[in-house]
Amino acid sequence: MNLKGKVVVVTGAAQGIGEAIARRCAADGATVAVWDLNADAAKAKAAELSETYNVTASGWAVNVADSAAVTLAAADVVGAFGRIDGLVNNAGIVADAQLKKMSEEQWDRVIGVNLKGVYNCTRAFVDTFLAQGSGSIVNISSVVGVYGNFGQTNYAAAKAGVLGMTKTWSKELGRKGVRSNAICPGFIATPILSSMPENVLKAMESEVPLGRMGAPAEIAAVAAFLLSDDASYVNGAVLEVSGGLTI
Repeated sequence: MNLKGKVVVVTGAAQGIGEAIARRCAADGATVAVWDLNADAAKAKAAELSETYNVTASGWAVNVADSAAVTLAAADVVGAFGRIDGLVNNAGIVADAQLKKMSEEQWDRVIGVNLKGVYNCTRAFVDTFLAQGSGSIVNISSVVGVYGNFGQTNYAAAKAGVLGMTKTWSKELGRKGVRSNAICPGFIATPILSSMPENVLKAMESEVPLGRMGAPAEIAAVAAFLLSDDASYVNGAVLEVSGGLTI
């Protein structure tokens, strides 16, 4: 996909799916704002992308759960680049426990990043999107947000909420030229999964009709499509990228 001339913000972009999306955007010619909680990692990743792909990339340390911090960072991005063409709300965490054992702190932390963080970031850029009359919002949800998962009440609730916001924004903003879509990844080989025992990973792979985990780059390819003008009539879509896991 051709993203040359576009300015794209990717949250949680220092590793995993977010890193792959930031990398793909840079490879496709975009100016990339790398947002991550880890300041050093964000700046290092931005420097790497700039050097590797000969594009402009800058790193910001942003806690997406902190609305004031997000507002400041968003103003910095628009001030630096003059516009925003794409926002990828990817930042997310897990804090799993069965309902009877889940603490209020676990609930609040996951909802704060995975749900409120998506709201904070989109709210911070919406005025710029509307003033431009264009833009693409890509929210990274999860198949867990559609089907639920054992031990993930907080995560499932947040990711389901992201889908609700995505569809609402597609109706509110679509008439103004701003598209909003969501991706629901299945089992993707990210650092979160790397700590799991080999037998557990094998069992997960056996549930996927394609017989393997997905790669972050495969999610990034779908995100790049949704950010690009090739997806100009795609709005309010929820795309499962799971290798057929949910069939």
